[in-house]
Amino acid sequence: MQRDYTLDKVRNFGVIAHIDAGKTTTSERILFYTGEIHKIGEVHDGATTTDWMEQERERGITITAAAITCFWNPSYMPKTDVSKKVRFNVIDTPGHIDFTVEVKRSLRVLDGAVVVFDGVAGVEPQSETNWRYADEGNVPRMCFINKMDRMGASFERSYASILERLNKRAVRFQIPIGTEGDHIGVVDLLKMKAYYFEGEKGINVIEKEIPENLVADAKKYHNELIEKAVEHNDVLMQQYLDGKEISVEVLKEEIRKLVIQNKMFPVFTGSALKNVGVQLVLDAVVDYLPSPLDIPAIHGIDPNTGDKIDRHPSDDEPFAALAFKLQNDPFVGQLTFFRVYSGTIEAGSYIYNSTTGKKERLGRIVRLQADKREEVKKVFSGEIAAAVGLKDALTSNTFCDEEKPILLEVIKFLEPVVSLRVEPKTKADQEKMGMALRKLANEDPTFKITSNSETGETIISGMGELHLDIMVDRMKREFGVETTVGKPQVAYRETIMGTAEAEHKYIKQSGGKGQYGHVKITLKPMEKLDPEKKIPKNVSRYDDFEFINSIKGGVIPQEFIPAVEKGVHEAMDRGIVAGFRMVNVSCELTFGSYHDVDSSEIAYKIAGSQAFQEGAKRAKPVILEPIMKLEVLFPEKFMGDVTGSISSKRGTIQEMTERGQAKVLHAMVPLSEMFGYTTQLRSMTSGQGSATMEFDHYEVVPKNVEASIVEARK
Repeated sequence: MQRDYTLDKVRNFGVIAHIDAGKTTTSERILFYTGEIHKIGEVHDGATTTDWMEQERERGITITAAAITCFWNPSYMPKTDVSKKVRFNVIDTPGHIDFTVEVKRSLRVLDGAVVVFDGVAGVEPQSETNWRYADEGNVPRMCFINKMDRMGASFERSYASILERLNKRAVRFQIPIGTEGDHIGVVDLLKMKAYYFEGEKGINVIEKEIPENLVADAKKYHNELIEKAVEHNDVLMQQYLDGKEISVEVLKEEIRKLVIQNKMFPVFTGSALKNVGVQLVLDAVVDYLPSPLDIPAIHGIDPNTGDKIDRHPSDDEPFAALAFKLQNDPFVGQLTFFRVYSGTIEAGSYIYNSTTGKKERLGRIVRLQADKREEVKKVFSGEIAAAVGLKDALTSNTFCDEEKPILLEVIKFLEPVVSLRVEPKTKADQEKMGMALRKLANEDPTFKITSNSETGETIISGMGELHLDIMVDRMKREFGVETTVGKPQVAYRETIMGTAEAEHKYIKQSGGKGQYGHVKITLKPMEKLDPEKKIPKNVSRYDDFEFINSIKGGVIPQEFIPAVEKGVHEAMDRGIVAGFRMVNVSCELTFGSYHDVDSSEIAYKIAGSQAFQEGAKRAKPVILEPIMKLEVLFPEKFMGDVTGSISSKRGTIQEMTERGQAKVLHAMVPLSEMFGYTTQLRSMTSGQGSATMEFDHYEVVPKNVEASIVEARK
């Protein structure tokens, strides 16, 4: 079976933005203009294709990333020439910070991104977070300043915010024709033509001359664009300086190279809701965003030898894919989304999971259209698909050829910051709740479940109140589990600020074989890892814990060392000050002894755990609290009330800016002070204020606050 589309005719890209910037509306237009749907659904009507979950339609927000496949014939190509069609694999991602996991894992497997901005607000907090994720993955992207029809929209202000807060290499490729109610089209600064969108839902793209009142601006920005396009190419730069005209095709080719290298970020504009500009953005996706062939080889390691190996985007290479998302489907069971980086895989064959070392039969493969499924027999390199019914697969698992295994880099996720207690209402609910929570946790790596061994309570943790609210609602709707929930709690952490040594001997005689374990450890704060330095073989390093084995001369047999590490790790989970999990601790095992008969794994595990607890108490233990980056938008007349409320919440105001007629306050505030803040803000601003916040970092809590936290935990 051969592929329908060559790799150069494939574009894997995501639509990313802050909440309410118009991502889903833009995605809906993409589906309409590519012919996948024949009626556009709107977010405010709860009728869009990519927002298919009940909760998404009720709340008018995107909660889960939706994958769609469609085909685009660029608007500058003859519609009869189907050979020019390009396959789009598009992922519409959430904009709310509580569901940021969806953006991060989607960007890990996508080749490019269209970043959507609200033409009134410009760059917003989640825009910055998403941009940072794209920077981490080195993902090429282009910008679409949307909602130019809105009251207060300003292309220049939004464009300036991109330059100031995201990247100086953003370049205007269009300017709007009219704003607010007068927004009717766009000027293409490369071709120096005006474009209007006529017919049903703006389906006909009409090229005209640039309106007279915009000619001067268009010429000025056209020259700026050409200068930026040729500045990295000496030959083209010389032609430009000599006054020679460079063809649009040559410029496009050069711009494409710059975009793929992240040296340029084209900026487009329009209004998805009013059907202005979207087709030209799709043309630009074809012209400038990379195909799988333009992406460097994916790096991994050989799980057997630890050697670094690469896989290139070719059907002839050994199979390698990354599972990036799990989704529970009520009709077919668990769906495992995966991106194929090299090789091919057929339905009915066996798939080797190099992360777990297990093999599973791949019964069915589907290509997704949001919540609809199209069954396929074979998936090729560069494609995104979903496997039906894999039992052992989790997010970040690598699928590969068993004969030529590879382990791809895992996706790293943020730790949850909010927790709450959840209890089943009935005995029947109790039996179903465990299964429901396990499936939801498999889907979402930022959703964690723990149980309190003393009280028997089940604690769920997530990225925010909305995140947990949605999960409880999903338990009820998808799994039929009725629950009672407690109040949201902050996910505090503990760490140490000083250094301490500790020694513990665990000796137990009870007739017959006894128990003997003896360790000496040194504890200190974990230092940041220098990425240039190689981790020594005697060091086990994790995100928030480091274990150093400095035992010399076999005073403790090597087979007992992992048991010591496990004991230390379990003690960290229980905490020292108030029972919160400890982080950023370096533990060095320096000395010990053993008994020929009585030494055992359990003895060394207990010795390690006890030594850690004794040492940590003397190493200046402290409680850490999550600090949130807060942005508050409000009318100027409420300035005093808003700033006063932030100060009363132990907040630190960092800067005050303006957005149109409104004031924007940027602050750092402890999460513990922010529950119910949105309601308070609406009350103090007569309903005119709005706030968004996201996790920024952990910080040591003040002593008076620590005392109240410890008291509350008793």
